[in-house]
Amino acid sequence: MPRTRVKICGITRVEDAIAAARAGADAIGLVFYANSPRNVGIEQARQICAALPAFVTTVALFKDAEAGFIEQVLTALDIDLMQFHGSESPADCRRFGRPYVKALGMLGASEIEAQAACYDDARAVLLDAHPPGGDGGSGETFDWHSIPAAMRHDIILAGGLNPDNVFDAVRTVQPWAVDVSSGVESEAGIKSAARIQQFINEVKRADGD
Repeated sequence: MPRTRVKICGITRVEDAIAAARAGADAIGLVFYANSPRNVGIEQARQICAALPAFVTTVALFKDAEAGFIEQVLTALDIDLMQFHGSESPADCRRFGRPYVKALGMLGASEIEAQAACYDDARAVLLDAHPPGGDGGSGETFDWHSIPAAMRHDIILAGGLNPDNVFDAVRTVQPWAVDVSSGVESEAGIKSAARIQQFINEVKRADGD
């Protein structure tokens, strides 16, 4: 298996983005959702993006956002990847002509393979712990054994991951990538450089590095 990629989501400060990059994160997530404590404005996001070194992917997260607002973000910022976290249809995700990830909630979900197949042009499907259509970032986990075996190696795994459980998560699922937000925070929206480093070290340990 290739190494497990790591995304640190919910970045709100330049110093947290730099800490994630220095720790070895492959991507950082910027949340454009007003109801989230990790919501960022465009100027705030611009400063974060400008501070990143080369080869760190920038991901813009939206949840049932108006198309006009999404276009505004994409015009203002040099975003590499879009992430849709709401009830967006495949057509909603495709309309912007950008590579995207679609998040699916696992709490109470059924036929997750069929749901994922609807987004067959997505770069990946992200599985989170929230109910379908609910908000992520709750810090809750879900039963990793409920992920169909055929999907496991291609997904982005999220939902309640932290430095204490990500080793077991990676060993159990062997996902393409893991996505963490609240699990590496000192408070909502404020990342801990030490916890980011611990998290990435545990992912590497699970990979056998």
